[in-house]
Amino acid sequence: MASSSHAADTPETTEQLGFEPSSWGDFFIAYEPPPPKRSEEWMMARAEKLKGDVSLLFKTCNGTRARMFLVDTLQHLGIDHHFEEQIHDSLNELLESDFSSSSSLHEVALQFRLLRENGHWVSPDVFDKYKGEDGSFRKDITNEPKGILSLYNATHLLIQDKQVKRAIHRALPRACKRVEVLQYISEYEEEEGHNQILLELAKLDFNLLQHVHLKELKDITEWWKHFSGFIDLSFIRDRLVESYTWAYVLYYEKGFELQRSITTKMIVLITTLDDTYDIRASIEECRKLHEAIQRWDKTAVSLLPEYLKKLYIELLRTFKNIEVEMPVNVNYDTAYLKKAIQNHVTGYLQEAEWCYSKHKPSFENQVNVTSLTIGAPTVCLSMMASMGDTIMKRAVEWVAGVPNVVIAAGKIVRFMNDIAAFENRKCKGDAASSVECYIHEYGVTGEVAIARIYELIEDEWRTLNKALFEDHALLPALKRIIGLALSTSLFYDNRNDVYTDSKHLHKTIKSLFVKPVLSGYLATTDE
Repeated sequence: MASSSHAADTPETTEQLGFEPSSWGDFFIAYEPPPPKRSEEWMMARAEKLKGDVSLLFKTCNGTRARMFLVDTLQHLGIDHHFEEQIHDSLNELLESDFSSSSSLHEVALQFRLLRENGHWVSPDVFDKYKGEDGSFRKDITNEPKGILSLYNATHLLIQDKQVKRAIHRALPRACKRVEVLQYISEYEEEEGHNQILLELAKLDFNLLQHVHLKELKDITEWWKHFSGFIDLSFIRDRLVESYTWAYVLYYEKGFELQRSITTKMIVLITTLDDTYDIRASIEECRKLHEAIQRWDKTAVSLLPEYLKKLYIELLRTFKNIEVEMPVNVNYDTAYLKKAIQNHVTGYLQEAEWCYSKHKPSFENQVNVTSLTIGAPTVCLSMMASMGDTIMKRAVEWVAGVPNVVIAAGKIVRFMNDIAAFENRKCKGDAASSVECYIHEYGVTGEVAIARIYELIEDEWRTLNKALFEDHALLPALKRIIGLALSTSLFYDNRNDVYTDSKHLHKTIKSLFVKPVLSGYLATTDE
């Protein structure tokens, strides 16, 4: 965060500030994927045929457990969004089944996870039969590796704490699901007895969606060229493709093109405002920018220094365009999103005031502010544009009130961000991170502070898990909010901030958007 002595006539570049330039540039504007051996029309027709085959599988499955395994596989392969009605019916059937009738730890743990993930309460007592007299799990369960893995995944949906030895890197309920799909498709292909219908549909669906996402990337890159060229601020991070990737992992399905665009633009605006408050603006300029954004009127541009006027104009224009682009039949009130941005910069100003006065806030006060300035309320509100008509208005009003689940998701993102920044010594400006505030307040080492913060992250996950059973009507909205928390496993994995240090994300982005999943007729003509 720059102090008031920062000279406005000596702008710094992203490179001077230690931020690497974008590795993508205009790539997605010019990129044309190699033509596949089959036309897109053929692929779409084939996918429809396979969807019918899968629907038939639900009817011909040999009992409830077979349908449970089918649902699990569909989720792993990322094609469950095509079969919501069948999955809903299968889960209701599963809810009525008797846990005690199975001796398989794998089956019981899978049933537990699938039901809890979808808002159905299941008591953890179902695992009692696998425990000894002292309450710990019996050693003989290690003879069932799939059961151990399913149990590990299931425990991450508990409300109360439970100790299970960590044998793998990350539990399935904490994974960034769209990235996991790519890994699972290749693993599933190697599984003995895999279902070829499901595998073929997963590959087709991924590639067809990739065509949609490539077009969106071209359009959003052109928007960014206008936006960044107009505001002309050399110190902000160019993370347009990374911002789109973040929106993509929150909702990748076809039919959400406008919603992904809105969320991407919100992330870009958050990044731009964050860098402005943290790096460039003096305290007086921070106050003026805050005042202008609260007024939200073109006349307020007169409050601002010359270098911020275009940013303010473009902020207002971006929101105006979103209002124009919103279909008349979508009951989404952008006034709530505008208010979220206004509240967001109020948090930025508080951080700037702390920094200017050299005040180190308490850990609690720091977290209360920065768990909001990380962007969770704004991003969560933008995601509500994807809700169906029946719950749209209620979901928007609920999220606009910043309920505890939005705060929980924000804390998870903030803590993971701050741990990565502390580990890599990449804290921007002079504002103290949550890790540094904890160290200062409690007089502990960095590792002790990080260990404690990881415990607090688990507390926030339990808040999100508990919410699954509180209001079933809002479950679709809640799942999107949980998706924001899940995205940290991609953007802050291994204590790295790959949004800022984006070279670490390059390979993943290429796998998601540039490289099709190849097999047989899905291969390209230039292989």
